[in-house]
Amino acid sequence: MSKRDELITKYAEDIQGKFGKTPDMDLLTKVAIGLGPAIYNLDASRVSGSDEKELETVKNNFLVKKLGLADSPALMEAIGSVIDGYGRSEKNKYRAVIYYMLTKYFGKESVYN
Repeated sequence: MSKRDELITKYAEDIQGKFGKTPDMDLLTKVAIGLGPAIYNLDASRVSGSDEKELETVKNNFLVKKLGLADSPALMEAIGSVIDGYGRSEKNKYRAVIYYMLTKYFGKESVYN
């Protein structure tokens, strides 16, 4: 099993365990591939749920630029909802899982087709 496959398996376990959802493995794989080498970098592969600057980056670079959503307060609310689902005290909030959950939240799976 490749390193990427191992990480995707770990992400799927988080989605199942933290959110109680069965992951769409095809979409999860595409999200992970879309993150490129960031998934292998300890810092870049995670999102700090308490760092406002980090959350703004998720909003601007992923929700607005990648998913094509219009900037609005609803975007930060969605990010907060996903962070809450993950568990604010959870130290390892994987970027791929956050992006996957936000993609599902907004029904933007078509971006990855």
